[in-house]
This record gives sequence, C-alpha cells and structure tokens, in this order.
Amino acid sequence: MPSSPAVRVSDGWEITVYYTAVERFHDGDPVAVTGCRSLDCTSGDEALGEFPEDFVVAVREEGTGLTGSGRYLNWSHDVGFWLDSAPRASDGGVLRPFVSAAADTDVLPPGTAFTIADCGEPDEVTPEVCARLRAAVWRISDEFTPGLGGARHIDAYIGPETGPGFTGSEWYTTLVGARLLLR
Repeated sequence: MPSSPAVRVSDGWEITVYYTAVERFHDGDPVAVTGCRSLDCTSGDEALGEFPEDFVVAVREEGTGLTGSGRYLNWSHDVGFWLDSAPRASDGGVLRPFVSAAADTDVLPPGTAFTIADCGEPDEVTPEVCARLRAAVWRISDEFTPGLGGARHIDAYIGPETGPGFTGSEWYTTLVGARLLLR
C-alpha cells in the first residue's frame, strides 16, 4: 500500500482573498478598454468594449471580471487585458473557486496543496467565513503579480463577487497569523 505524503504544519501565514468582479454590480462611468480578443496575444490594441470604470479597476486589481455579455475580461501585468471564456490563472489555467490559490513560486511551488487549519487572529474574520475557508482544499495554481506576494503570503480565489459593495463584505478579508497544513 503506498504511503500518503507527509503533512507539514506551517504557522504565521497571511491569507488574502481574490475574486471575479461582476460587471452588473458596478455602475461607474463607461471607459473604453483595449487589449486582445483571445489569450494567445500580448499587449493587444483591439477595442474590447466599454465597461464601468470601477469594474475595470476591480479587474486590474483582482485579475478577472465577468462582463454583462457572459465573457470574462481578464488582466495580467505581462499580457494586458483580454477577453476569454473563463477566469484565468497566470499560467492560463482556469481559476476554480475555493481551490485555486496564488503564491510566489519561491515560497510555495505550483501544485502545492494545503488546507487552512486555523484562521489566525479571531477578530479578523467571521466564524462563518473561517469555516468555509477551512473546509476547502486549496492548490497553488496561480502566482502573484511581481512585488505583491512575499514570504508567508497566499491569495485564495473565492469566485465571483456576490453583490454591490463586495469589498466591504465579510468575504473580502485577510487572515493574519493563519496555520496551514501543507501536503
């Protein structure tokens, strides 16, 4: 019988969340966006449409947004904007809610699986959000924009925003001093 991989306990992590912005929850002034009509392009200059300015800002910060047409407006520092059929990780893979996570590759290599054993400082997250984050089995399948990661920092993908003002909700949280079980 094959042995199971060893589980390592690792303390002192900061875990932030990232999400897919949803255009219908944004109402800023329309701005024209240019980029690529597909993932297989960089620094494109084709017209991709007009979108609410606050939606475009959220896409630049989070990396992906669901447009009113059902397509995804993705953004990466090394590609720019592009339209796609799915929210994408930096390697082109599809982001999966409560599975995909990002880290600097020199901190946790791609493919590393982990669970959150403890959410850390109790005042930083609600018990319901902590329970949902702890129930997930995460896998490093994305990486930070250069300069945004760092030692003991993970970004956990939680899927589409659920309503207007999402960044003021309990889901837009940071875990401080979290404990991980690394596999």
